[in-house]
Amino acid sequence: MMDEIRLREAQKVVDDWIKTHGVRYFNELTNMALLTEEVGEVARIISRKYGEQSFKAKENEKRLGEELADVLFVLICIANQTGVDLTSEFLKSIEKKTKRDANRHKENKKLLK
Repeated sequence: MMDEIRLREAQKVVDDWIKTHGVRYFNELTNMALLTEEVGEVARIISRKYGEQSFKAKENEKRLGEELADVLFVLICIANQTGVDLTSEFLKSIEKKTKRDANRHKENKKLLK
């Protein structure tokens, strides 16, 4: 198993997995619903582990990393099936945020507390 993986490689790994172990990609709408479901599972863990809610008596405490990886898998599926190169788009996003927010957060008095 790989120790490190780049976004572009991750997109290929997911595509290969779908072609090897799946029949095909679920359609985009189904994958959007699955992404929402997986994000909900992350929210459930966060609200119970770090928030004010508690786990139910018979509820297993799922691992946050496992659920975040599930979110990433479905997100990559959506990127693959819609032709989005996540590496390129991520780099553009970082550049945009860097230009837009160069001083914004440093000057935010709410964050300086």
